Amino acid sequence: MTLAGFVPLSLCDYPGRVASVLFTQGCNFRCPWCHNPHLVPAEPHGGTAACDAETVIDALASRRTRVDGVVVTGGEPTLHAGLPAFLRRLHALGLRIKLDTNGSRPAVLRALFAERLLDYVAMDVKAPWTRYASLTGTPACDIAALRASVALIAGAGVAHQFRTTRVDPLLSGSDYAAIRLQIPAGSPHVWQAFRPDACLAPELCAARAGCDSERV
Repeated sequence: MTLAGFVPLSLCDYPGRVASVLFTQGCNFRCPWCHNPHLVPAEPHGGTAACDAETVIDALASRRTRVDGVVVTGGEPTLHAGLPAFLRRLHALGLRIKLDTNGSRPAVLRALFAERLLDYVAMDVKAPWTRYASLTGTPACDIAALRASVALIAGAGVAHQFRTTRVDPLLSGSDYAAIRLQIPAGSPHVWQAFRPDACLAPELCAARAGCDSERV
């Protein structure tokens, strides 16, 4: 596992829990509005991981009385072959595990669900299916895989939410309406505020910030 960051304590990243947050390095999407552009490359700047996995495990074990959950986010965590083994170690500590994902690798999600390693999953649904490839900068974007992940998460029987960032410079009202129809009935859908302070596409940094997060 290539870990790019570790936040020891968070009150807002895992609904209802006090959690630590782990950031993985590398993402297979190139969303212009990404507010963690340093996590997109497969290798961290300078070629050295910011966090050692063993050190993080030790830190989590020592904080077990102060946190009851851990969020694994990115980047895209499911790109890492070592993710299942790493989650098993977190699970052995008695921590509840929340995974943030872009949904591009449903086979990985299916395996993690089968092992009951996930207690909460948040998937970003970034655009209408018809615009996904262009807006995520991935011409070979596998829409069938994304749809499979949506269905898998919605039917897995674990806490979950789907999230969409309102990027008004790139998405329109009709786009938002189309996105809403992609969310299964009964699944929580959270509209997130666009953060223009740090974007993968520098031209978006001058754009107006989005609205506050809204849950529907």
